[in-house]
Amino acid sequence: MFWVGLSVAIGILSHVSRAIRWNYLLEPLGHKPRISNNVFIILISYFANLFIIRSGEILRATALNTYENVPFEKGFGTIVTERIIDVIMLLLIILAAFLFQAEIILGILEENGIGLVGSIGLIGIGILGLIIAIRVIRKSKSALALKVKSFLNGLLDGILSVFKMKQKVGFVFHTLLIWSCYIGMFWVIKFTVPETEDLSLGALLVAFVAGAFAMATTNGGLGLFPIVVTAALSFFGISKTSGDAYGWIMWTAQNLMIVVFGAISFLVLPLWNRNR
Repeated sequence: MFWVGLSVAIGILSHVSRAIRWNYLLEPLGHKPRISNNVFIILISYFANLFIIRSGEILRATALNTYENVPFEKGFGTIVTERIIDVIMLLLIILAAFLFQAEIILGILEENGIGLVGSIGLIGIGILGLIIAIRVIRKSKSALALKVKSFLNGLLDGILSVFKMKQKVGFVFHTLLIWSCYIGMFWVIKFTVPETEDLSLGALLVAFVAGAFAMATTNGGLGLFPIVVTAALSFFGISKTSGDAYGWIMWTAQNLMIVVFGAISFLVLPLWNRNR
């Protein structure tokens, strides 16, 4: 339980760090919310994502507008920027994992039918579709298109805030801290299962990447997270029983943290701001 508690504490630290970093993106837009509000809103957004996938991002921008008067599209733009940074960091971790365990990662991808050419093709189709949609909206003069353009302009302001912020060093520091916390809370759980205690960093990075994709594609990794983590660990000689134990302990600890603190934040946020 000590290691579980430590993992939860590291997870909370990552959310506080994300709340601080969020202000670095909002300051160039003329807004500086209270850090406490940022923390509550972030926890509520993760709590919402457990029930409806990606709904947390909408709720996060809405709550920021409600309690800090930040226009929805600008707040949402900063959240999009955060997600872009998160994708870049995840890609760097994938690269690091690949350098440690290239053969095993390629084997996992092939087992799941994910080819390199197919992945590049899907990304290309998505980018092409986005370009076409933007061109159509820009040329259209309809009332709906004008509203969409206004929203996209505000969204772009939020996204580009990363280039206007003064606290670039602080932003980089908190980005590294957030992702170090993610890996750290994953790392310490290995000490809860005897068979995983001696796992190398490279092995855990492979399992971390698998778990990250499960979390991103489902409601908080519900059902899928322990399965993919077990599958990843099996490539390193970890038995299914120990792999399942590791995956379920990690998933339960972090989601229980989100449920408890997210629910508390949901109740406390309006009370905390009752005089505003």
